[in-house]
Amino acid sequence: MASKTLTLNIGASSVTLAEYELGAKPKLVNYGTAALAAPLDSGNAGTILAPALLEIVREKGIKPGKVAIAVSGQMVFPRFAAIPFAGSDQAKFEQLVRYEVEQNVPFPIDEMICDRQVLGETENGDKSVMIVAAKIEQIEAITDAVAAAGFTPELVDVAPLALANALKANRPGADDCAIILDIGAKTTSLVVVEGDKLYNRSIPVAGNTLTKEIAQKLGCTLDEAEAFKREKAYVSLGGVMEDDDATLDTISKVCRAVMTRLNAEISRSMNFYRSQQGGGAPTKLYLTGGTALLPQLAEFFQDSLQIDVEFFNPFETIGTGGAVDAAALETDVAFLGATAGLALHAAGKAELAINLMPPSILAARAEVRKIPVVAAGAVAFVAAAVCLLLAVGHGKAVVEAQYDAIESKASVLKGFEAKIKTAQNREEQARADAEALRQLVVRRGAAVTQINAIRQAIGEDLWIEKWEAGRVTLRGWKDRVAFFSRRNAGKTAPEIVVARLKENPAVDPDSVKVIDMSSFGKGDCVEQYVVEVKFK
Repeated sequence: MASKTLTLNIGASSVTLAEYELGAKPKLVNYGTAALAAPLDSGNAGTILAPALLEIVREKGIKPGKVAIAVSGQMVFPRFAAIPFAGSDQAKFEQLVRYEVEQNVPFPIDEMICDRQVLGETENGDKSVMIVAAKIEQIEAITDAVAAAGFTPELVDVAPLALANALKANRPGADDCAIILDIGAKTTSLVVVEGDKLYNRSIPVAGNTLTKEIAQKLGCTLDEAEAFKREKAYVSLGGVMEDDDATLDTISKVCRAVMTRLNAEISRSMNFYRSQQGGGAPTKLYLTGGTALLPQLAEFFQDSLQIDVEFFNPFETIGTGGAVDAAALETDVAFLGATAGLALHAAGKAELAINLMPPSILAARAEVRKIPVVAAGAVAFVAAAVCLLLAVGHGKAVVEAQYDAIESKASVLKGFEAKIKTAQNREEQARADAEALRQLVVRRGAAVTQINAIRQAIGEDLWIEKWEAGRVTLRGWKDRVAFFSRRNAGKTAPEIVVARLKENPAVDPDSVKVIDMSSFGKGDCVEQYVVEVKFK
């Protein structure tokens, strides 16, 4: 039976967990995506990551285990350097790499995790090296949160490099210049792959940029702008008035303006790549990431960059299991590119093998590995003592002397046994503490998710008066409530709130209902609604 591996791609606003079967080539057998309760940073990883992971585990039935993790490109510092060839002197080579890190990374080296990959040779005979560094505290915050959900981190890769590995696997032997553009929520990762050349840059123009621009243009809230973007937005292809609906026409032109900025950044990046690394002109652009699903985006880039554009599908090379929904995968593939690269890395089939595992985890594993060595040494000693005893046949005095020696060594071994038991007890206590922490994280994360669900439903027009036993009392000034209704196609405020709550994935939709409505104050200036809601 083929072994399986778990892969986890952690974005700024969502996480994707995928399970792959490892054989001659990885095969996707299960996956799930969950939104994060808030934008991810190192300070809130422990609060929001574990609940999202556990939501996928519950919905998709993926059993926690060893997992390969990809962090976003904005969390790392990639550098490309030409290192003088040091021959067989590996220590000298590593010293030169360390010097490059110290010169180019804006933090003390003892606060960083670093790894490097030799890409090839330059025209001068130097080694072309990619160096990747990240802050220890940021990576540890991620791995600790993943461990709190019951998973065991096995390797920490970087999403752009995982995408590069997946692209290389999809185009074996290709040496032309290809771009993969991962348009996420917070940033866009641009990855250039050309033979043994590689270039990566994070661009701060992405999905959240679109949401903010739409909100500003329409004068609506960010939540409403996000809903417009997901449900109705598309990229205008030019023209004075493309859509009969004035609102949709405005949104499409906002999308075009933002994508024009992104296109300019792509052109700047390619000019830098070609001048600094001697790269060629791009021949193909692959789109991936949640924002890449925006209608007419591929046509826009094809027209502006004058190259072939298509959506990246790593499963042209990597297989899928029979349980995977092929129709759903056509859309979800936008979130799975990095997980495919992680599966290749975990299977030892990746050309780029960066690993940013925190030193604390590596040190803990080294200590665990020492225990079998001590036990083996003890067994070897006992075997040697027995052989020596059997070989000695010089009388009772000699036998007694050997017996005393064995007793002495046995006492030493008992000391080792006590240490091993102490270590095992500590491990059990640590596991119990970790489980208690995991339960605490789940409860904290659930509260954040529930509050966000209510907040998104009421917008800026109502406020929470009371919340107890699944009943939420909402109030709003009568004029604001009326404005709230007009802005939402004339529906009443209770209808809007109920509809929004039912759409939220954290809410049991059958439980939502308004059980009381009233008005009070001078001229009935305040309207009050009591909503009953149950969370999943």
